[in-house]
Amino acid sequence: MPHRDEIDTPRGPARVDTDLPAGPPTALLVLGHGAGGDVDAPDLLAVRDAVLGSGVAVARVTQPYRVAGRRAPAPAGHLDEAWTAVLAVLRARHLELPLLVGGRSSGARVACRTAAAVGAVGVVALAFPLHPPGRPERSRAEELRTGLPTLVVNGDRDPFGVPAAGSGVRVVVRPGERHDLRGDPAGTADAVLGWLRELGLTSR
Repeated sequence: MPHRDEIDTPRGPARVDTDLPAGPPTALLVLGHGAGGDVDAPDLLAVRDAVLGSGVAVARVTQPYRVAGRRAPAPAGHLDEAWTAVLAVLRARHLELPLLVGGRSSGARVACRTAAAVGAVGVVALAFPLHPPGRPERSRAEELRTGLPTLVVNGDRDPFGVPAAGSGVRVVVRPGERHDLRGDPAGTADAVLGWLRELGLTSR
């Protein structure tokens, strides 16, 4: 069972659900949710379950606006500020562990924008929204240039687009998947686990 608590941020309390592996953890993966979604999205839960079994601790962060019951997302700056505050507390709790950050959709964008500042060693971006639907000219590709190893997992039918691979950025395209990545969550989780193994951050 996850341990749940709240962490105060400048934007109100955020909620954190933390799961620890059976043995000593090898790394900490912190995940954020989509704009109108929750940390119980199928892809986030599948990733949690897969990496826990290989020694990685997982913390899923619910942004203050969702804790307060709102669905409309806060401005990007507010999201980043709250996330950074939560990460400072989580890093202090798990000082000895390499830190990975990530999330789905909006949560992936927050993780990318703040990855270097919070001291992460890698980024997991699920359903990264490359552009608003029908607006490819409004690309957010620059956010993926974190300078850190970054894994992107997107569906080939995602109306928000599919990023291109680049320096340090690996892109896994899931056939038949849309933005919610609900078709095969286990396949998405396998991609994440394989990448973490390549980085040497799992116990097996």
